[in-house]
Amino acid sequence: MDVRKITLFPKLILLVIAIITLSWVPVNSVNENSFKVNKKSSVLSPVKLLESEASTIYENTKLADVGLSFNVFEQAYIGFLNLKKSDKISEDASVLSIADFDQSSKAKRLWILDLKTDSLLLNTWVSHGRGSGNDMATKFSNLSNSYQSSLGFYVTGEVYRGKHGRSLRLDGMDNGFNDNARDRAIVLHGAPYVSSQAIKSLNRLGLSHGCPAVPLELTNQIIDLIKEKTVLYIHASSPVYHSVYLDSEEAGKHLLAYTHLDSTFQVGI
Repeated sequence: MDVRKITLFPKLILLVIAIITLSWVPVNSVNENSFKVNKKSSVLSPVKLLESEASTIYENTKLADVGLSFNVFEQAYIGFLNLKKSDKISEDASVLSIADFDQSSKAKRLWILDLKTDSLLLNTWVSHGRGSGNDMATKFSNLSNSYQSSLGFYVTGEVYRGKHGRSLRLDGMDNGFNDNARDRAIVLHGAPYVSSQAIKSLNRLGLSHGCPAVPLELTNQIIDLIKEKTVLYIHASSPVYHSVYLDSEEAGKHLLAYTHLDSTFQVGI
């Protein structure tokens, strides 16, 4: 046997060990800022992630304390995410407005939220259409001259001045349920019959022609909060209402994709 081969073999082994040792970097030596992963998004299914995020926002915003149920909030949140996914609103949009017409008109059943900061911006009264009922709204329509409110998801449009003063146009997103809003002139506007005085006099709010009418003194504030393509969800427990935007799986997928984009994998930066 060649003696040189015998003496070289141990040296080759040592060289290989040295190369492996030099190339190995302990996991803990990586800068914490260079590798961030959203742990929730990496272990939860889209639907479970959605439920977790909705629950967190609901609790942080203390919405139970101001009368908004979790189920109604979660539906509004699902639609909000799917409207983003459909490019109906921008990815940076964070304002979500919810009107719950399952509640009495005497209740402050309109909530305006900022989902970026988990904060409640405003909680006040909102009126429904006279064709929908008196104190409680029980009937809903997408038809002109029905004077009924329309359920579903809206995206806010342009601000204008009309017979009710400064008002905000609404675009209905749900085919067959509120997509006739423009033709019906369903807009958000202020009205004197949306007030504590009206409740004392009528034992309910006054009624609109189908518009979500708000207190006069808050009209400008509300319009400024929700203008420029934010989401308004008008809810009621209707057996016929359905929406493509109430797909929790798709909403969860969008949330999952967004959390992955928001996390970073940056080495050496």
